[in-house]
Amino acid sequence: MKYDFSQYRAGDMERRLRAARFRPLDVMVTGVTGAGKSTTLNAFFQKSVAKVGHGAEPETMELGAYRLNNLLRIWDTPGLGDGVSRDLEHQRRIIGLLNKTYSLERHAYGFIDLALVVIDASCRDLGTTFHLLNDVIIPNIQRDRILVAINQADFAMKGRHWRQDVRLPDAELLDYLERQAISVQRRVREATGVDIRRPVFYSAEYGFGVREVFDRIVEQMPLERRPVA
Repeated sequence: MKYDFSQYRAGDMERRLRAARFRPLDVMVTGVTGAGKSTTLNAFFQKSVAKVGHGAEPETMELGAYRLNNLLRIWDTPGLGDGVSRDLEHQRRIIGLLNKTYSLERHAYGFIDLALVVIDASCRDLGTTFHLLNDVIIPNIQRDRILVAINQADFAMKGRHWRQDVRLPDAELLDYLERQAISVQRRVREATGVDIRRPVFYSAEYGFGVREVFDRIVEQMPLERRPVA
């Protein structure tokens, strides 16, 4: 089912942002190359706003900001895993965005309010993702402002048990995805020391679970501006 995310839960977001006394909510979407960050953005907007990479070459090389409405702005970032020199440049851009600040009433606040880390469900080696979390995300934003979501659920079992006719997982794949979410939560805690909420799994390509990812963003919206030292 498709949702108009420009209107979906707008009342909830409006109330939270009014209480927090800021707008819009700025969400940075990040992850390794091929995890489906740009496809996730396109699923939120229900149209192509971010270029999707195909094959070995990633599409997102720069930072891009896309405003869904007057409540939410989403930032697309280059993925890690493109080689040492490129990764260093991508890390610099991501860290720069996380450390971007604005001043209000003599106080400095972080520009990015939440960081959404997208993981590829078909990838078992999370080493680059753990590096991204440990060395790039965690040192530069408060831990309770970090979300993790597992994309490409349709490829989690190499395409098996995905019902293409209805664009949904069958019972076996659904059980696998549930166990994978628990496993990722545990592995993130062991590798980084951060207790994240159990990740939402979804397929941005087919729209499965995208609403649940959006729900998680709304549920974890901060009720205050992001303070910086």
